[in-house]
Amino acid sequence: MRHHLRKARQIYDSGGALETAKSAVRYLPIEANNLLFGLRHGNGTRVMNEDWDNLLILDACRYEMFADRIELDGSLESRISLGSSSEEFMEQNFLNSQFYDTVYISANPFIPRLNLDENTFHAVVNCLEEWDEKLQTIRPDVVSQAARDAHDKYPNKRLIVHYMQPHAPFIGEKGRTMIGGGWTMDDNDTGEPGIWNQLRDGQNVPLELVWEAYNENLDLVLSEVESLLDDVNGKSVITSDHGNLVGERLGPIPTRRKYGHPYGVHTEELVKVPWFITDRETRRDIQADPPIENEGNTLSETELEDRLEALGYR
Repeated sequence: MRHHLRKARQIYDSGGALETAKSAVRYLPIEANNLLFGLRHGNGTRVMNEDWDNLLILDACRYEMFADRIELDGSLESRISLGSSSEEFMEQNFLNSQFYDTVYISANPFIPRLNLDENTFHAVVNCLEEWDEKLQTIRPDVVSQAARDAHDKYPNKRLIVHYMQPHAPFIGEKGRTMIGGGWTMDDNDTGEPGIWNQLRDGQNVPLELVWEAYNENLDLVLSEVESLLDDVNGKSVITSDHGNLVGERLGPIPTRRKYGHPYGVHTEELVKVPWFITDRETRRDIQADPPIENEGNTLSETELEDRLEALGYR
């Protein structure tokens, strides 16, 4: 709701009451579809109420692509996420709550953007300082190492490990060849739209190539997850905050083709996410303690906005 009110205010400030009214009318089919989706699938899963010691979040991972590519031992289920974007997922799961038994290792800029690194968790390990300027994202190996360090430093805390992949930009060998999907432009060229914006704008980008690069990003992060699981104890669950639309139309009230992961759009491609359980014999003895100062949060507001823009959120 906060997001929609903020967006409405922006439209009103730039275009006045008429443009605001037009935007509201365009959004009515989405709200109707959301209502029907909720009646069919229920309210969704609050991840903090589930049983796990380590929650590994693969950002923007669709259920079926995960199911096709996971090769780890464990059991695959699905859940309905509370959000179709990272912002909505975090607002619905964490905002105005305290989880002092949990440490959040994050590569996602919305943790500091929503002030969730202050008095929400016992500690937040912010990986944004390790931003790769060439790739315009946080590499998955950086997140894995931060998770290993946190596992050793906080042995009696639950861990949330939030990777940015398979979220664009696509950083695999094939993905790097795609302008806007990977980042092959010159260092001084920062105006190239991301891959989902290109598709929304009708540019001729082969969807087959997009899917190959998207799955390649998933393979990269799954390789890191497999390595991390060998180094942490307790019960681990691999999931996602949301999925992606790759040219689907919403329904049952039809819309034009959609791309990316807009806030507040609830459809299976966006909010049906994997829930892959890897049980271990030993569980951690979890306890809550007062929050401590978060780690790695020295970015300015401008730097945070730049990170969000590079990831397609602006």
